[in-house]
Amino acid sequence: MDIYKESLKFHEKKRGKISVNFKGKLRDKHDLSIAYTPGVAEPCRRISRNKEDAYRYTIKGNSIAVVTDGSAVLGLGNIGALAGLPVMEGKAVLFKEFAGIDAYPICIETQEADKIIEIVKNIAPGFGGINLEDISAPRCFEVEEALQNIGIPVFHDDQHGTAVVVLAALMNACKVIKKDMKNLRIAVSGAGAAGIAISKMLLKKNVKELLLVDTKGIVYFGRENSNRYKDEIAKLGNKNNKQGTLADAIKGADVFIGVSAPNIADEKMIRGMNRDAIVFAMSNPIPEIMPDLAKRAGAKIVGTGRSDFPNQINNVLAFPGIFRGALDAKALRITEGMKIAAAEALANYVRKPTMERILPSPLDRRVAAKIAKAVAKQAISEKVVR
Repeated sequence: MDIYKESLKFHEKKRGKISVNFKGKLRDKHDLSIAYTPGVAEPCRRISRNKEDAYRYTIKGNSIAVVTDGSAVLGLGNIGALAGLPVMEGKAVLFKEFAGIDAYPICIETQEADKIIEIVKNIAPGFGGINLEDISAPRCFEVEEALQNIGIPVFHDDQHGTAVVVLAALMNACKVIKKDMKNLRIAVSGAGAAGIAISKMLLKKNVKELLLVDTKGIVYFGRENSNRYKDEIAKLGNKNNKQGTLADAIKGADVFIGVSAPNIADEKMIRGMNRDAIVFAMSNPIPEIMPDLAKRAGAKIVGTGRSDFPNQINNVLAFPGIFRGALDAKALRITEGMKIAAAEALANYVRKPTMERILPSPLDRRVAAKIAKAVAKQAISEKVVR
């Protein structure tokens, strides 16, 4: 049985992957009075007098809403909110399994940014954080930006979770090949949520050059049919306003990062990169270039999004720990400093990185706790906590 049929059979048998469990026991009228009326009135009264008591008496402090509009679900595209529900359930499973967080799928039947923003603001009281999921660019940037001051962390995992793991992977790859990040020339293929976030995070590490490439070629300032997010990357990373194709961007680069489409890079492109090149080809299930071809063309370190190749770059290494740390610290938001702290903790978790192991296994359940500790510490140091 192939993996798709097996998964379908599992989902049908279980009627979904998650459920809600009562933490106490309901044996008699006394238990009912404690869990519900009349006893439940007392925590309600306490919270009405002091909203912070919600963290003491309810699930708020350990709960995340996984919010999607279904517009960019995995590699399936705009399949709608309801069709995206199995993925949101899956995300809830990862939150619970890796960080002990109760997460709830919230599938919204609108793809208008202002309506998504309004809905999230209105459901926020019942949650300790919001994980935006599978919302297409550039609306995802607008939605996230508008929700940064609602009093709980709001985090778009497709953007920042991916960026954190890529930064950690690149930090360790540089240790292996003994290159300074500040001297790196980087080509990023894909200007969606992940590509923009990765580019912004790497530019904060002051890399020498970063060329962002979309379906029209290298993004440069002043190009037609651009947007303010691409323009920002062009200003900071493409200071010489280079133009051209993906091949032009990769030529002479130290690093190629793909978050775009399958098989768009070839051996000739990789051969044109600098010595000891790093290739992160993360299109799933088929990468921008297969690892064996990249290696044959001279790439020193190769990573993909797949579990069947070395150096899997998977955002499950980041988001459970980031939210665990934010919740533990009662953070008001997730800052750039907290994301950098997460990346550094993830990189440092691998004490002796090698060409075949620059990141821990996504199934290593100790990773989230390490990241959580670093994120909570950073949140407290920045004083973005309750």
